[in-house]
Amino acid sequence: MEAEIQIDEYILNSKWKEELTILRKLLLASELVEQWKWSQPCYTFEGKNVAIIGAFKDHCVLSFFKGLLIHDTKDLLMPPGKNTQSAMILRIDDVKYISANEKYIKDYINQAIDIEKRGLKVVKKTELEYPEELIQKFKVDSAFETAFKALTPGRQRGFILHITGSKKPETRNARIEKHTERIFAGKGIHDCICGHSNRMPRCDGSHNKVKN
Repeated sequence: MEAEIQIDEYILNSKWKEELTILRKLLLASELVEQWKWSQPCYTFEGKNVAIIGAFKDHCVLSFFKGLLIHDTKDLLMPPGKNTQSAMILRIDDVKYISANEKYIKDYINQAIDIEKRGLKVVKKTELEYPEELIQKFKVDSAFETAFKALTPGRQRGFILHITGSKKPETRNARIEKHTERIFAGKGIHDCICGHSNRMPRCDGSHNKVKN
C-alpha cells in the first residue's frame, strides 16, 4: 500500500503525469507486479526486475532491464548510454507517441516477461580493452600493472571508461596519474578513500561535510 501511495505521488508531481499514467496502466495490465525501487515505479515478474518508468526534465522513459533481448520490430528502443550492455529504453516526450505505438509497447512488455519466464540472460562483454596510454603505463611501471589488474573487473572498467572519456592523450595520461594512488590502494574510481562515507565502499560525498 505504501508503495502505491509513493508511486501515485511520484506520477502526480511529474511534468509527465499523463504519459506515466498511461505507461503504468499498460504495465499493470500485464503479469508484472508494481513496486517502488530506487525512488521510481518498478515492475517485476516473480521477483525479477523487468521494467521501470521514470521522469526527467525533457522526457519520460520506459526502461527494460533486458531490453537488448527484445525483438524491436519498429526500432523504437534505444540504449540509455553508450556503454550500456543490457537495458534499452523508450524515450517519450508526447502522449501521442504512446497512443501511436501502443501495440508495439504492449508487445515489448510481453516479450520482456517472456524473457524472464525463459530465464534468458544478456551476455555482457567482459573483455577489457585497455587504452594505449594505460598500456604504456604498464610497460614502464610493472607494479602499477599488477595493482590495476588486481582490481575487480568492474573497477577496472570504471577507470577505463573514465580515461577513454577524453580524446586528448595528455588528458588521458593526466587521469591515469591522478588515480594512481587510488589504484595502488585497490580502490575503484567511485570508492570512498577517506573512510567517512555512510554507504561504504562507495563514496557518498560525506568527505565534503568533514571539517578540518
